[in-house]
Amino acid sequence: MRIEVRSQSREEMIDITRDVAAAVSGSGVDTGYALVYCPHTTAGLTINEAADPDVRADILAGLSRLAPREGGWRHAEGNADAHIKASLMGASVLVPVRRGELVLGTWQGIFFCEFDGPRRRSVDVTVMPSGDS
Repeated sequence: MRIEVRSQSREEMIDITRDVAAAVSGSGVDTGYALVYCPHTTAGLTINEAADPDVRADILAGLSRLAPREGGWRHAEGNADAHIKASLMGASVLVPVRRGELVLGTWQGIFFCEFDGPRRRSVDVTVMPSGDS
């Protein structure tokens, strides 16, 4: 299943947990895994706290300190920092599925991390049954 994501700013973390959960629910898989994959080089995925939006702001601020936009980068397009941040976050997350639902901690959510927006993006969700199904 493909999830469409539309970012509103250059850098932002968008909670896509409900969309991924809907893909899992629609898959009919009872026990297995959901592979969530971002096919973009200037965006990534992560699992982190979804309850306090300050956590997202702190993550983005920390990444900006690690890879500032004006860092004297060589990449001609001017978005080298976005490539670095996407690499740090990663292109995929793998989440267990049990009883047809995502297995996440109480405060956890799945986030699409935009580093070169605003843009229209996509995320692929593949739900795979385990041998225990």
